[in-house]
Amino acid sequence: MSVSDLDWNAFSALPTESKVTFFAREDGFPFHTLFAQQFDRLLLDRLGGLATQIRTVAKTKSGMLFLQGLLGHKRAMLYFSQPSSRTFLSFYSACQILGLKVAEVRDRSTSSEFKGESQEDSIRTFSSYFDLIIMRTQEKGLAEKMAWTLSRSSRPVPIINAGSGKDQHPTQALLDVYTLQRSFERRGGLHDRSIMYVGDLARGRTVRSLSNLLMNYENIEHIFVAPDKLQIGADILEMLSAHGIRFVVTNDMRAHLPDVDAVYMTRIQDEWDERKGESAGIDTSAYKIGPEEMRMMRPDAILMHPLPRRDEISTEVDHDPRAMYWRQMRNGMWIRAALIASTFGMARCIEQYFRESL
Repeated sequence: MSVSDLDWNAFSALPTESKVTFFAREDGFPFHTLFAQQFDRLLLDRLGGLATQIRTVAKTKSGMLFLQGLLGHKRAMLYFSQPSSRTFLSFYSACQILGLKVAEVRDRSTSSEFKGESQEDSIRTFSSYFDLIIMRTQEKGLAEKMAWTLSRSSRPVPIINAGSGKDQHPTQALLDVYTLQRSFERRGGLHDRSIMYVGDLARGRTVRSLSNLLMNYENIEHIFVAPDKLQIGADILEMLSAHGIRFVVTNDMRAHLPDVDAVYMTRIQDEWDERKGESAGIDTSAYKIGPEEMRMMRPDAILMHPLPRRDEISTEVDHDPRAMYWRQMRNGMWIRAALIASTFGMARCIEQYFRESL
């Protein structure tokens, strides 16, 4: 059965685990990147390895010229109808590394949507001009719907989901896993670890996607720390329970801080407030990291944040070697370059060049 055999209502009603099978290619890499669930352990390890190879090759002029020649014949549209700086620039830089020519729409008032055109029609228009659409939107399910639409069209251009509503942010989860891989590669690897998520877990799509990906690794314990109103959704807990994965739900960050391998901080996502100022009434004073909290953490633990931050991590800890969020951000450029390269079937070409250039 293919996407063409299902109308949108039938396709959208499928569980995510069933949807991913429609977008897998023969080499294992996805054609459209929409969900964290598209990546199993084998694919995560290969993608992380490819990202490291790309960053190594890019250190020389000849290597960078090789990379820029891979996709110089391709064009990418960055359609970011939801505000972004880090994710946008990360993808923009990843495209440049691979030689793609890039165009952008970041303000819907400058597009035909200002005249009343639907986002769906805008994206169909982009598919006429570009070979890849990277999109970020506040509308849940839009990236998925457009992948379904384009897969049934005469020009099935790949879509990469750069953030969709409050639900999924798969490439953020990829860079988070890549950061964890690199942080623990000389310390036994990414297994038998305890990961603590702190902050706005109810509306933080990064945590939802990361907890999905970490199910691919052995014996990972998830500790969800948040005020009751911002705690992780029941669907994530049900998913972890169904797979026999240990988790803790608590509002006491300090009780677990000395024991975890990684702390994943998040900001309050008040852009999703149903009523303006709603989040301001929630006491988040116990969910912040400063020098005192860093002293409580293990010397080999790491501190992560998808950024942007507000006051949940003090700038006083920025130079602590355990603070990974700046490296985490740079890792995003490399893992997204690896993803784009694999989307166009260039993984083996890069792997071969890397082996021959050693």
